Amino acid sequence: METILTGIRVNGELTLGNLLGALLPMVRLAEKYKSTHRVNVFVPDLHTIIADVDGDLQANTLKSLRYYAAAGLDLAHENIHIYRQSYVPAHSELCWILDTVATMGEMGRMTQFKEKSEGRDSANVGIFNYPVLMAADILLYSAKYVPVGEDQFQHIELARNLAERFNHKYGPTFELPATTAEQAAFMQGLAVEGKKAAGIRIRDLQNPEKKMSKSSQAENSKIMLSDTPASAAAKIMGATTDSVGKVQFDMFNQPGISNLLSILALTTGDTLESVSARYAGETNYGDFKRKVAEAVELFLADFQVKVAQTPDQEILAAFTRGESYANEIAKTKLLDAQRAVGLR
Repeated sequence: METILTGIRVNGELTLGNLLGALLPMVRLAEKYKSTHRVNVFVPDLHTIIADVDGDLQANTLKSLRYYAAAGLDLAHENIHIYRQSYVPAHSELCWILDTVATMGEMGRMTQFKEKSEGRDSANVGIFNYPVLMAADILLYSAKYVPVGEDQFQHIELARNLAERFNHKYGPTFELPATTAEQAAFMQGLAVEGKKAAGIRIRDLQNPEKKMSKSSQAENSKIMLSDTPASAAAKIMGATTDSVGKVQFDMFNQPGISNLLSILALTTGDTLESVSARYAGETNYGDFKRKVAEAVELFLADFQVKVAQTPDQEILAAFTRGESYANEIAKTKLLDAQRAVGLR
């Protein structure tokens, strides 16, 4: 079986945008491929601590996986493996070995490092080095596909480069992940084959030129998963639209209306094309917003019930099973690398 690797972010509360644009697509991916692939879903807690943690890391870890379970992730399936990165020591150990074949120059060219360290007198080393840890995350499990945003493609290329360099220096040890072109084709294939709307970047309700972000200071710009359904509906009713006066999907000219169409599609489980066609030409923005608000209210109420009904014991049992599997696979690959280098 080929392996698909993806991670669960755990730094604090999530927004509706995180749920609709990232969690649900990942759950659909796992559902689509769980019979034919190993689907590794890990909590990148070592990556999380390179920045200040919003809240308690342990509590965030349980809450985040509870969100994924509520979104439909099959925690008990034999091919879905859920584990915490820090509970598999091979991640850190392989990272150090890969550090010896990585160069300062290529790490300094990482776009994410430039962005995260910009304006800082002294960025921590973890921000500089985390792409090597990400390479270890991938190479330990011979993961072929790593569904990420385009801003992370550079890190997949780094994983390929480090694996090739290691194999050339020490002999065949690591399988290379798919190229970024193949990764993009894989994710696009998931998007077009799914019956429900694909993951879409959900926009700020007050400024739809930007994505919805939990860090926004404007409370009405974002819907948090902990918001009451009624308050979420009220935020939809107050969302920025435009003066065109016609409902249509046109992200360039009508980002506010287009964002609401995306939210409506994803909260009702319909396709964006179907929803856009249904409301095409509607001129009463108030009536349209009410439809979206009702859908969001129902969706969030149902989701919060599912979250509350997912017990910690189920989450911890999934971690226990997944970490047993992950340690077995990762230790074997780490030993291969240690032997190649001469450490064993």
